Amino acid sequence: MNPVQRTVFRTVIALIGMFAFAFALVPLYDVFCQVTGLNGKVSDRARSLVNEEVDTSRYINVQFITRSGGGLPWRLDVEHSQIRIHPGQSAEVNFTFTNQSDEALSGRAVPSVSPSQASLHLRKVVCFCFEQQHLQAGERVEMPLVFQLTRDLPDEIKTVTLVYTLYPVSGAQAQLQAQAASGKGGDA
Repeated sequence: MNPVQRTVFRTVIALIGMFAFAFALVPLYDVFCQVTGLNGKVSDRARSLVNEEVDTSRYINVQFITRSGGGLPWRLDVEHSQIRIHPGQSAEVNFTFTNQSDEALSGRAVPSVSPSQASLHLRKVVCFCFEQQHLQAGERVEMPLVFQLTRDLPDEIKTVTLVYTLYPVSGAQAQLQAQAASGKGGDA
């Protein structure tokens, strides 16, 4: 093999490796989040915690903040901006998504938790943040968040803030998910 062929071969191998790595990032990130509890991903262990005993000796204030990232003309509202719960208690809060544009769009609500140490004790059982959403023009949808703060939440944490930021999802992935949601197959 001459030097040019060797360079082309190595470049092609590197491109295939980068593509494979990029393709594997999403499932690897999901596994990482489930193991560490980052972003409130729910593992089987976390599902079993939903039935844990409630610590009625203290309350935790849980605040909800919603905001829209650039490029998505949606509005995200929360039913209650703050609630008080006991550690170990399950709670449900409803969020409303409204597409304020005159075209169908896809978006995703990306969560963050503050203080970050609380994310290890936050268990989301049902959350719109697990999947992207597709809304038709002017459509309004209400979705629940069912969650729990575990009993072993450190005593010094009195307030937990959940922030959901909306970001647009574009391209082929959004089209495929929209087709799947509407029951249409993709022949294109």
